[in-house]
Amino acid sequence: MNIARIKIASLVSFILAGAAMVLQAGAAQAATKTQWIDYKQGATALSGYLIYDDAVQARRPGVLMIHDRSGFSANTLKDAEMIAKLGYVVFAEDIFGKGIVPKDVPEMTRLITIYNTDRPLMRARALAGLDALKAQPMVDPTKLAGIGYCFGGTTGIELIETGAPLLGFISVHGSFNNFTPEAAKNIKGRVLILHGAEDPVAPMEEVNAVVSQLRAAKVNFELNLYSGTTHGFTQPQNPSEVRADEQYKVAMARFFKDVLAQ
Repeated sequence: MNIARIKIASLVSFILAGAAMVLQAGAAQAATKTQWIDYKQGATALSGYLIYDDAVQARRPGVLMIHDRSGFSANTLKDAEMIAKLGYVVFAEDIFGKGIVPKDVPEMTRLITIYNTDRPLMRARALAGLDALKAQPMVDPTKLAGIGYCFGGTTGIELIETGAPLLGFISVHGSFNNFTPEAAKNIKGRVLILHGAEDPVAPMEEVNAVVSQLRAAKVNFELNLYSGTTHGFTQPQNPSEVRADEQYKVAMARFFKDVLAQ
């Protein structure tokens, strides 16, 4: 009898160990997947960064991410991964062109000036990336939102002012100048502005101007100002910016959850 019990116990242990190995193997396979997606805007070759959890089989909401002036820098890819971990398919679109990554601040300035002075081109590039996101088979095209950092905040506002079907857009330390005031009426979704109160690049005068445009167009918007915080607080340089960096991530997650109804 005791021998039988020992054999049964050994068998149970073997089965449980096998099950644990299967579960561990499944968890290992459920990794974040990344790939570069080639696409075009007109005749211009572009290549964006797609990242998502390949363990999820059903279609899910997509987030269009618009990079800052650094293009596809390490920080851009890190932010894309952070957002994907919230459960979304993230497509960091390419504004500058395939293979173009500025090497220093003068080159960054030169590149963003091209689009800041040619708003139709800026909108066309942004729309091309949105189309590339919608074309991904794992994306639910009825549940799309966007986020833009710095220069990407400007580009994102131009995008939503075309009437692009985004349920929401977040500007993170964006800049707000040279918009067509009446174009705000074309915005279909909600807007969240996360901004440093002491930002010298996009001072409060700019923020107040875009807020006035959103109010006049009766856009559903929210503005979060972070005291003691200058531009680029997602790479914090002081305690106030550390706080802003932490709080923007909380606000971003809440906003996406709300607008994408997850």
